[in-house]
Amino acid sequence: GKGRVRPEWTLLFWTSLAVVVPVIITLWCSAQRSKRKTHMKDFFRKSKHGWHYTDLFNKPTYCCVCNQHILQGAFCDCCGVCADEQCLRRADRSLQCKEIMAPCSPDGAMEHRWVRGNVPLASYCAVCKQQCGTQPKLCDFRCVWCQTTVHDDCMDSLTDGDQCELGEFHNLIIPPHYLYRVNKLRRRQPEEYSKLASSCGSGWTPVLVLANTRSGNNMGKVLLGEFRTVLNPVQVFDLSELTPSKALQLCTLLPPGSVRVLVCGGDGTVGWVLDAIDTMKLKGQDQFMPRVTILPLGTGNDLSNTLGWGAGYAGEIPVEQVLRNILDAEVVKMDRWKVQVASKGLYFRKPKVLSMNNYFSVGPDALMALNFHAHREKTPSFFSSRIINKTVYFLYGTKDCLVQECKDLDKRIELELDGERVALPSLEGIIVCNIGYWGGGCRLWEGMGDEPCPPTRLDDGLLEVVGVFGSFHCAQIQVKLANPVRLGQAHTVRTLLKL
Repeated sequence: GKGRVRPEWTLLFWTSLAVVVPVIITLWCSAQRSKRKTHMKDFFRKSKHGWHYTDLFNKPTYCCVCNQHILQGAFCDCCGVCADEQCLRRADRSLQCKEIMAPCSPDGAMEHRWVRGNVPLASYCAVCKQQCGTQPKLCDFRCVWCQTTVHDDCMDSLTDGDQCELGEFHNLIIPPHYLYRVNKLRRRQPEEYSKLASSCGSGWTPVLVLANTRSGNNMGKVLLGEFRTVLNPVQVFDLSELTPSKALQLCTLLPPGSVRVLVCGGDGTVGWVLDAIDTMKLKGQDQFMPRVTILPLGTGNDLSNTLGWGAGYAGEIPVEQVLRNILDAEVVKMDRWKVQVASKGLYFRKPKVLSMNNYFSVGPDALMALNFHAHREKTPSFFSSRIINKTVYFLYGTKDCLVQECKDLDKRIELELDGERVALPSLEGIIVCNIGYWGGGCRLWEGMGDEPCPPTRLDDGLLEVVGVFGSFHCAQIQVKLANPVRLGQAHTVRTLLKL
């Protein structure tokens, strides 16, 4: 009997060991990885480089310190320096990053700032015009400012007079010598900035990039790095770390009326930036107010679509083409509206005043938007792509079709357009539009009907008011199977809701 018990205990011991040991090793590795990650984060925060750690580089990459091929390591998204983990500290100490502020040479010229190796694919030598970066090793040079590439062997052929002129996008880049001179100014006045701007060439219209890393397809982080590579890193702002109001203070150090702002995000982010520009007006900084362009990363992007910047960006064109589009763009005016929300009878409560760029509504689509916003604020990590966002909208729309929370709205609401009462049919929702698109790319006012109607315009001082019969009707409008009820156009719209 004893002989049989011992093998059973031995088997149980080895089985437990086989289960417990891998678990302990996994937990230890996880703890070490977490510790390493925290250590790396701390190191990256203190560094002058814009380091990003990666487990796998997407193209053949070589360490700028030891010249060896690397798969796992870090790269700086400002200057393009790459290093494996062992060489990271040496790279940080010995290799200089892009300087956001620096003096130029006495003759006013700016020298190239070369980084060796890992040149972009399909880049060509400025001297011999042959392709660079074709050898399987750390080779060839790239200027971090003008993006010029040169072979190792052609470096000696560059003439002394060959200075950096900031390349194709010199009209959009804030040169480091401009900020250096601004910093030295005793009197910081607009006229002084305009004088300094003459050294940056005619047609200089610097661009500031403001990206919301939480918008739509979560492409913001990648785009921030790509823009830092091409522009001065001081021009690129992450809105998860800095508010638009603080980012736009850079406009007050640049010539009045010269600045453009590229907003990378959804319509909500654009509205946030436009509100920050309104704040500049309240501070008496009217002359420094920038012009706004959009790179649509959001879910709906109706404002971007209306202004001709597209219905949604998914990386289909490189950032260089985005910057070319900004250079070619023309300025258009757009109406912005104040929406005043007041409770009847509560005379001592101050009315709430909101800004409107796109549209506002009372009814099922407003309820869907509110539910979506509340859900996203609660679990932001879940909303990582446009597909998920649109699915959530669809689910809330389906739920409202069944519940019909806004039923008989026409009996509880009064509508006045320019002071005249409008008789309402049996509606569940009213939508007031400033722009041509609504609900993620639907032409709400023009619709698909044959009856003639006045056209919508961004700058005509008029709002378009339509009605919908419910969530199902909203869905039919979006797939062009139905039209909304056109209630009219007006300069002022007043709605009275009886609760």
